Amino acid sequence: MLTPPRTVVRRDGGLYALERALQRRGFQHVAGADEAGRGACAGPLVAAAAVLPPGRRGEIEGLTDSKLLTPAARERIYDEVLSRVLAYAVVIIPADEVDTRGLHVCNLAAMRRALAALSPRPDYVLTDGFGVDGLGVPGLAVWKGDQVAACVAAASVLAKVTRDRIMVDLDARFPGYGFGEHKGYITAEHSAALQRQGPCREHRFSYGNVAAVSGRAGSPPRARRPAEIGEPGRVSHHSQ
Repeated sequence: MLTPPRTVVRRDGGLYALERALQRRGFQHVAGADEAGRGACAGPLVAAAAVLPPGRRGEIEGLTDSKLLTPAARERIYDEVLSRVLAYAVVIIPADEVDTRGLHVCNLAAMRRALAALSPRPDYVLTDGFGVDGLGVPGLAVWKGDQVAACVAAASVLAKVTRDRIMVDLDARFPGYGFGEHKGYITAEHSAALQRQGPCREHRFSYGNVAAVSGRAGSPPRARRPAEIGEPGRVSHHSQ
């Protein structure tokens, strides 16, 4: 694999400094990748990848880590990103696949698929937190990458808004859990709903808190999802 020349980036260079430095080294298309929903116990895992254009065209006012933005700001920046990107891709991994394959495997696979779907193909890849191998191009895992690199921040917004919209839709299909508010993350309200209603098919049974209320905590994580999960939201329990 090509090893890039040494690149020095100033700490005070701002959100666009890393990409600009790489572009000066000849890496024209720098892609960022990030995910949303890793810590949630319900709903899908969503990964996104994005390539912003060079220069002022790629500068988006207010762009930063999606978790630091208000919902209204995320929606505005989401639209801005879509209107400016050279390329982007979003991959959605459902809860049952997270249970079957494992969270980290799904996370890597989703980011790899999102990056592979980009056209034009990236010359360099920046990822948030941990590296993704098998891409065929050089890359760098950046600690808090969604606060350091614009393309990673753009990907984080695409992933977060996509997932939040999915969770709002799931709130209508599976009422009583509050998916539209907490987006599937573990809050006091969500935990109370799990105790009251039991988990639904959109919950991740490989997670300990869901397994505990479903009575399946004694099974290995990848064997905890019941074969049958009833509508509209409860797990169907059968006794012999």
